[in-house]
Amino acid sequence: MEDISIQSQIDAINRKLDFILEEIMAQKQSRESREDLISDLSVIGKDAFSHTVSQLDKAGVEFDGEVLAGLLVKLIRNLGNINELMDTFESVHDLIKNVTPIAHQVGLDAINKMAEFERKGYLDFIRELGRVGENITTHFSPADARDLADNIVNILETVKRVTKPDMLVAVNNAIAVYGSLDMQNIEEFSLWKAFREMRSPEMRKGMGFMVNFLKNLVKQQELRQKRQ
Repeated sequence: MEDISIQSQIDAINRKLDFILEEIMAQKQSRESREDLISDLSVIGKDAFSHTVSQLDKAGVEFDGEVLAGLLVKLIRNLGNINELMDTFESVHDLIKNVTPIAHQVGLDAINKMAEFERKGYLDFIRELGRVGENITTHFSPADARDLADNIVNILETVKRVTKPDMLVAVNNAIAVYGSLDMQNIEEFSLWKAFREMRSPEMRKGMGFMVNFLKNLVKQQELRQKRQ
C-alpha cells in the first residue's frame, strides 16, 4: 500500500512538472514571438524612416531631428489635453446624433406649417402687405416720415379720442345719416321754408350744437396759441 501511495505522489509530481514545463515553453514561445515582432517592426520602422527621409530629401524638405523630438515631447506632454479633445469630439458627435432627428422633425413641422399658412392664405396676405409698404414708400418721402414721427403723439391722441364709445356712436350716426341721403334728389329749400324749418326743435338743437361747437373750437385754438 505504501508503494502505491508513493507512486501516486510521484505521478502527481510528474504531472505538475510537466505542466510547469509546458508553461515555461509557452512563455518562451510567447517571448520569442514578441522578440520576432519587435525585430520585424524595428526593421519596418527603419525602412519607413529611411524611405521618408529619402522622399523628404527629394522634395527639398529639410528634416530636423531636434524639431521632431520636440514635437514628440509636446505630444507626450499634452496627452491629457488630446484625450480631453477626443472626449469633446465624441460628445459633439453624440450630440449631433441626438439632435439630428429633432432637427429633422422640426424641419418637417415647419414645412407643414408653411403649407398650412399657404392654404389659409396667410402668405398671400403678407405679400399684399409688402405691396402696401411699397406703395407707402413710393407715395411718401423721408420728410413725410419725419413729420409723422414728430406728430405721432398728436395723431395717437386724436385716435384715442375718436375711438371713445360716444365718439364712435356719433361718427356711426353721421355716416348712417349721410348714407341714407339721396344725393341725386336733395329737396330744395326757399328762404321762407328754411326759416320755418329753423323753428323746429331739431333745427334749434342742431344750431345750438353748431354754435357751441364753434365757440369751444375757438377757445381751444386760443389756449393752444397761449401755450405756444
